[in-house]
Amino acid sequence: MYQATLVLEGGATRGVYTAGILDYFMEQELEVSNILGVSAGSCNCVDYISGQIGRSKDCMIITKKENVYYGIRKLVEKGKLIDMDLLFDDFANKVFPFDYDAFLDSDTDCEIVATNCVSGKAEYMKPHKKEELMSICRASSSVPLIAPMVWINDTPYLDGGIADSVPIDRAMELGNKKIIVILTRNKGYRKKAPSKTMLRLCKRKYSAYPKFISALENRYKVYNKTMDYIDELEKKGDIFVMRPTLPPVSRFEKSVEKLNEFYNHGYEDGKKNYTALLEYIK
Repeated sequence: MYQATLVLEGGATRGVYTAGILDYFMEQELEVSNILGVSAGSCNCVDYISGQIGRSKDCMIITKKENVYYGIRKLVEKGKLIDMDLLFDDFANKVFPFDYDAFLDSDTDCEIVATNCVSGKAEYMKPHKKEELMSICRASSSVPLIAPMVWINDTPYLDGGIADSVPIDRAMELGNKKIIVILTRNKGYRKKAPSKTMLRLCKRKYSAYPKFISALENRYKVYNKTMDYIDELEKKGDIFVMRPTLPPVSRFEKSVEKLNEFYNHGYEDGKKNYTALLEYIK
């Protein structure tokens, strides 16, 4: 096990790129001491720690109609655009069984990022029990307006990417000199300010949580500042960054062909960069 921190960005189905990289890493039996996962990155994170090659890919590239967990069909069938129960209950315990024992027995320290809706700040949550693991991942992955809030210890949470999309500062705080960052957007990508319509809907839906609304409004500024900082650290050689060079798939991509292509892109990037990565972390 290397004393290094792995940081995994989210991005919904764009996380299939990360899944490809991590599957290659698992095949090489690469282990690191610390992992930070955000949103879809949290799902990649726990599958990597449990050592389940291909599980994240299977959860993201859906080939059976009964396993589709998002889209208009779900809205018609269940009144919601994304079926979080299917994703974090049925998938984890029946369809693509998660190895809870392997995760809990691992020596890797895992922190999953979720946004506290009351404070509007990121929380770095450590799952220690089987019962809480999927709830924390669900909180980290719950996109505003699309998924319901997740309540943990009487506190509501939503998507970790709202408050801290790429937790590079938290990675620095953990103290490891070696930091590996896997992004799901191309180099140079920067977020735009949220649309007035989206903000209006959020202000109406989350009116009881003004600090969360503030985090939503300022997310693009925080994200862009973080990307500038990551570019600076990468240029100095202080961190090791991997990101796609092909155009990313959409956030809720349904095309199996496109998703497989993006997964394979990640897998090949993992293989191509592996030697350089080992030199960096050693």
